[in-house]
Amino acid sequence: MRATAWLRRRSVEVGWGLFAAANVVAMVRWESWETIPFHFIWVSLTLVYGFRVWRTGPTLATLSVVGAMTGALITVDIYHDTQEWGELFEVPLMSAMFLAMVWHARRRQQALRAVEQLADERASLLERQERFLHDASHELRTPVTIARGHLEVLQRLGAGAPEVDVALDELGRIERIIQRLLLLATADEPDFIAPVEVDVEQFLEEVFIRWSEVAARGWRLGDLPGGSLQADPEALRNALDALFENAVKYTQDSDAIQLRGYARGTELMIEVADEGCEIPSEALGRIFDRFARADPARTRAQGGVGLGLAIVDAIAKAHGGRCTVRTSEAGSIFTLRLPRFRPAEVRPRVAARSSLTPS
Repeated sequence: MRATAWLRRRSVEVGWGLFAAANVVAMVRWESWETIPFHFIWVSLTLVYGFRVWRTGPTLATLSVVGAMTGALITVDIYHDTQEWGELFEVPLMSAMFLAMVWHARRRQQALRAVEQLADERASLLERQERFLHDASHELRTPVTIARGHLEVLQRLGAGAPEVDVALDELGRIERIIQRLLLLATADEPDFIAPVEVDVEQFLEEVFIRWSEVAARGWRLGDLPGGSLQADPEALRNALDALFENAVKYTQDSDAIQLRGYARGTELMIEVADEGCEIPSEALGRIFDRFARADPARTRAQGGVGLGLAIVDAIAKAHGGRCTVRTSEAGSIFTLRLPRFRPAEVRPRVAARSSLTPS
């Protein structure tokens, strides 16, 4: 049983050993044609090493045996006047080529191990981060709820000082942060979204109307495509809320914020355009990362923690789409690109026929 298992593990090496032995016999049998089996041995050795990257010891031992054997056979043929002395230089040449290939193979193997190690470390870090976000969010919900309850009692009893209102507002902000942390913590789970058929035009109009009553901005509703989208309405609403919140944060009262959409085949584009400040070029590459801030000082002053756009990115990817951004001095345009859009059927209008009553 052990011998059978060893043969299965070393089937490539055993096959190459038999092939090399057959070529050694050919070198001895046909001296004038020995360069052909000679090259077969070295080429097959290189191929075998591509399948099995041996350790240093076995590699050097195999190279020494093959080099000594083939060199000895060529030397014998030289003394028999069937080969020239120049043929002997092929042995160190082939050895050098083999060693160069060994060096490259080992470098590649080391690089692959480094990449695998880095991937494992990043996966472990991501898992710990997700667990921390989930646990911390759950732990924070209870004290926040208790604090809110006590403050609301004080407010109902008539002790609603301005400080109580400020504390309630801050608790509301903390609750929104906790909700977003929990949302990000579950972004990689298979049931993160539950797609249904959504009427795009009606859905976007409802989101727009709700936000136009929240902040004093120049709200504009652009063209919206008619049709339906396979999407999770709650998740999509969260993504649009984050985009609108980001637009409000970086605009002034007189600036315009526009919601518009269009379709390209079965892909729906939802755009939120604002007339706010330009996003710095160095921030564009990480703007959708968690806890990223395009303007740390300004975002911190307004209470942002860099979770909104990360949520947009996670929701877009969960739907099989993505979110992109274009920015200039005139403002920024965030585009949600979502697949599985079905345009509404355009029914041809039938001209009304008027019947004339004879007089």
